[in-house]
Amino acid sequence: MTLARFSFLLAAFAAALFLTLPLYATEHPYQYFRAGSPNDVQTKTQAGFALMGGGDDLDEAFKWMCERAGGGDFVVLRASGDEDYNPHIQGLCKLNSVATLILKSREAAKDPFVADAIRHAEAVFIAGGDQAHYINWWMGTPVQQALNEAIERGVPIGGTSAGLAVQGEFVYSAQGDAPDDKDLNSPQTLANPYHPRVTIVQAFLKNPQLHNVITDTHFAARDRMGRTLVFMARILQDGRAREIRDIAVDERTSVLLEPDGRATVVGAGHVYFLQATQRPEVCKADVPLTFHGIAARSLSAGQHFDVGRWSSSEGTAYTLGVEKGVVESSLPGGGAYMKAE
Repeated sequence: MTLARFSFLLAAFAAALFLTLPLYATEHPYQYFRAGSPNDVQTKTQAGFALMGGGDDLDEAFKWMCERAGGGDFVVLRASGDEDYNPHIQGLCKLNSVATLILKSREAAKDPFVADAIRHAEAVFIAGGDQAHYINWWMGTPVQQALNEAIERGVPIGGTSAGLAVQGEFVYSAQGDAPDDKDLNSPQTLANPYHPRVTIVQAFLKNPQLHNVITDTHFAARDRMGRTLVFMARILQDGRAREIRDIAVDERTSVLLEPDGRATVVGAGHVYFLQATQRPEVCKADVPLTFHGIAARSLSAGQHFDVGRWSSSEGTAYTLGVEKGVVESSLPGGGAYMKAE
């Protein structure tokens, strides 16, 4: 065997080995797993936002992101977990690479490699977990800056569960939760809108289409309507906005949002688009909430909403209110949610 032939076979073996084993960095404050080509490519991207409600992952939304990545490099951001998204996304899409960055501290989020990886990505997905970690560890770091630069340059951005919770201008930041705490729930917040765990931050991401918007996830499955109405009431009561909008997404459901504001619902559940323009009548500490005049529209798979105009002719329009801590609805029977179809 000639030296040239041997060198070629050695290089081919090394490339094959790289494609089957994740790249894993242990000597840094972050963890990094990469599958696919080790070399960066630059492809033409198409902006868009996949707002996933949590639960089982929605392959349709991932494929939508991949198409907009143009076959480039797909980066998953996490604060816990492992690299299990890498093979899943690779199995769905034809991409140059899929990489997962696990950032468990502000030190990790400040490492230059991390922001550089995001800046070279053609798609970025924020996984589920605990949004308090994303706010505490990533906000005010190069990670936040690189994510907003990705939005500006037209990179598709997605997120599920906690990764959706940080997408709007306003974010329920889940501060003060102990590891064994249950979710902050509707009865707790409706009884006391100033419950110490009702913590809301602003402007983690700067998506023009989600100005004056807060998001919520796992919506009907975890009965979060009362909770999300409290978030809206607090934002208005505290003078942080003159009107507040909410995109609340069921599990196994996603909003696919175009940069011009056109949105399509996909998946098994519903998406609730809520809007309030008047402050609540009663929003005080340790006093049940009273809050009326919330406009709601529920949409399901294949239906469309214009986020820019905050309007649609599809789905079901109704009104919501809260009277002394009890949610009221104009839907038949007074229910707050649409029944599964």
